Amino acid sequence: MYKRILVGLDGSEAASRALDEAVTIARTTGATITAIYVVMHAARLVETSAGLVDERPASKADDEAARAALDHADQVFRANHLRGTVREIDAYGEDVAAVLAHAASGHEADLVVMGTHGRHGVRRLLLGSVAESFVRISDVPVLLVRHAPWVEPEVDANV
Repeated sequence: MYKRILVGLDGSEAASRALDEAVTIARTTGATITAIYVVMHAARLVETSAGLVDERPASKADDEAARAALDHADQVFRANHLRGTVREIDAYGEDVAAVLAHAASGHEADLVVMGTHGRHGVRRLLLGSVAESFVRISDVPVLLVRHAPWVEPEVDANV
């Protein structure tokens, strides 16, 4: 069924759970997994008349977080005797969902597995959702894994 699975990592608990799900699917189907961590080195415009762009250097913490998440994924692949690769991709100011979509296409992924934080309301509006953006632009199936089980919101009976 699935031959090539791409899993998006960001160091979160949701991404860790997504990796676990990808591993479960890969063990069942014999698929290979590519774990991707997108590092956001935002580009900023410094001279509009000349069209020059200056790239902000990545923070050491961002690079360390990416390396830790990718090292963990590599260990999980080896422990489960799976064929898997890890890759850090620099967004260079591009939208993370678009970078992941390019990666999925380039790796000819049959399935993309991502974690989602499950934000609601104003937090979701203000913070956005890479997972939601990705689902909207993806041309391959996407499995979203929540960081925690769904909890039904309480309804105020006095309304």
